[in-house]
Amino acid sequence: MITAIDHIVLTAADPDKTIVFYCDVLGMELQIFTPPDGTPARRALCFGNQKINIHEASAPYVPHAGNPVAGAVDICLLSDVPVADWQRRFADHGIAIEHGPVAKTGAMGPLWSVYVRDPDGNLIEISNQTDPLDSR
Repeated sequence: MITAIDHIVLTAADPDKTIVFYCDVLGMELQIFTPPDGTPARRALCFGNQKINIHEASAPYVPHAGNPVAGAVDICLLSDVPVADWQRRFADHGIAIEHGPVAKTGAMGPLWSVYVRDPDGNLIEISNQTDPLDSR
């Protein structure tokens, strides 16, 4: 049986801009790693026990998705920082709120979410898990 997602891959038109957004704005950490097959070093965005590998759109790592394009991801990231704080952080960085805050339903229950776009236009949902009895 499947038990978890180990990592996902994000295709980026400009990996450097992507890294700035995910590291400087969202607080992830950049990891440089060398694949065991000896191919050139790669970059990943790390947070908690998760990571997002970065593929450059013009030269994606092989193997890759059937149509690796930038801007095709819609992902929800859980945070222990209140959504209101994220709203202020996005404003400080000049990042427009796409939608929210709004109540949503996640894999493990209710969420309070705000949506933004990364440099490639991927939809990024930042969410707090909420008490099912919280009526917000």
